Amino acid sequence: MLELTKDNFESEVLEGQGYIFVDFWSQGCEPCKALMPDVHALADKYGDKIKFCSMDITKARRLAIKQKVLGLPTMTIYKDGEKVEEITKDDANIENIETMLKKFY
Repeated sequence: MLELTKDNFESEVLEGQGYIFVDFWSQGCEPCKALMPDVHALADKYGDKIKFCSMDITKARRLAIKQKVLGLPTMTIYKDGEKVEEITKDDANIENIETMLKKFY
């Protein structure tokens, strides 16, 4: 998983080619931390088809708001820099995340 920051988000995601998965999370989000091992397992499983990234929004709140990340956890798929799908809050479970991923490879 590539760690995103406010400095590399634009070049890695918004200017990126193909499908890019972004896990928006924060240290204070217990559901985010609970999902993390499963999300990393999905990165191992699908990483050859989709680029996997994670972003701790604690250090990039404005960027998160600009991307319309209004609650956590938020898992988003971008294609060629455009957001094409996302799962947020209560819907963010590993089954729904994997189903979303399967649509894009």
